[in-house]
Order: sequence, then C-alpha cells, then structure tokens
Amino acid sequence: MRSVWNTKYGSRRVRYDPPTLAEAIIAAQGLTENVHQQAEIAASLMELPVEEVLSEVLKARPQRATVNTVAFTNRAGMQRAAIVERKTVRRPMVGRRIGV
Repeated sequence: MRSVWNTKYGSRRVRYDPPTLAEAIIAAQGLTENVHQQAEIAASLMELPVEEVLSEVLKARPQRATVNTVAFTNRAGMQRAAIVERKTVRRPMVGRRIGV
C-alpha cells in the first residue's frame, strides 16, 4: 500500500508499516478484557488465524491481576472494607546524573 504523489517540492511517498503481532495484542487488550475477543481483534488486525493469535495472547496476559483487592476487617465489632492497591516501584536510572 504505497502512495506516491507529486508536489511542487518533488514526489512524496507514504510508507506503510503493518502492525506487529505484539502491537496488535496490546491494542486489543486496550479494547476488551475478554481473552477470546482480544485474539479475534488482533487476528483481524494482522489477518492471521485466530488459533495462532490466541496462543500469543495467552502468553502476553499479565501474570498479576491489576484489579484492586478488597479486604474486609473486623475491628470493634464493625466490619470495614479496605481497598489494597498495588503500585509499581519506580526504579532510578543507573548511570545517569541529573544536573550535570
């Protein structure tokens, strides 16, 4: 899918790069949480069979759930809900100085 057209500055071309399978899977994960629907979306983007993409989608699933956990505590005869959120640790960049 290359388009070429002439302008007053010369001919111009558009480069077409189809998405990689990893990019298609990430896009599908952003659209839905259902694994089979993710495989169908990624397969349609890549024009591949769904069975082939499904194995890659299952490999790309996050190992740890990103959903918040609700824990119930019983203190002084009253139940309260506490929401536990997991945050990623920010790691400093090694070998990079700030302000130098």
